[in-house]
Amino acid sequence: MQIKKNRLIARLDIKGENLIKGINLEGLRVIGSPNEYAKKYYNQGADELIFLDTVASLYGRNHLGKIIKSAAQDIFIPITVGGGIRSLEDALNVLRVGADKIAINTAAVNRPELISEISNTLGSQSVVLSVEAKKIKDNKWEVYIENGRESSGVDVMEWIKRGEIYGAGEILLTSIDRDGTGRGFDLDLIKLATESVSIPVIASGGIGTIQDIYKAITHANTDAIAMAYALHYDKTTFNEIRKKLNSYKINVRNFNNDE
Repeated sequence: MQIKKNRLIARLDIKGENLIKGINLEGLRVIGSPNEYAKKYYNQGADELIFLDTVASLYGRNHLGKIIKSAAQDIFIPITVGGGIRSLEDALNVLRVGADKIAINTAAVNRPELISEISNTLGSQSVVLSVEAKKIKDNKWEVYIENGRESSGVDVMEWIKRGEIYGAGEILLTSIDRDGTGRGFDLDLIKLATESVSIPVIASGGIGTIQDIYKAITHANTDAIAMAYALHYDKTTFNEIRKKLNSYKINVRNFNNDE
């Protein structure tokens, strides 16, 4: 039996033509060119890239076509794209410019059947259910939509279970409370999520140190880590992360060696 490798993913939040980052999904600051950073992380050894159009749901469609088309010419790892995808046709358009997977959040909460429509056509491996979670009390989190701006009233654990039934292939789980803080993951959130579904869970929101990644993998059993703040502000690099995790006997891909 093949032992799973924990994936290390760079997350790039985009507004207009800029890579941005905020705290708790607010107070967004411009970081730089998304393509330059995408190429940098690819060269460092990222396993995947996630591009999220943070304002797409406001305008009703994804605006990353030009950025993704450019990135896909130089980057040969899986690319996930989310934001403003409201129909199967929207998903197909994003795939045509070079994406490998589709991430959906707001539209899926509003109409869960969209998950099945995309999954049945493209395969579940192409569908990532993006979930923005805000803690409301102990062991209870609520799904937020519109890039963390609006409460949906939906319970996170119930929603990810439904998402798996509808055909999502994996979950991108972002803690709004920890996003951009560097205070570490919400391990309770991640652990409960990984215990609630059988599909992979990508943990996002809160990385400050490599130890945070180690805890998410060992204590919360996450399948993958999506990083933004720690990478954008040079708190660490993929090379440093891989070396440290290897020293902890964590199973991650050796850069330039997929065996």
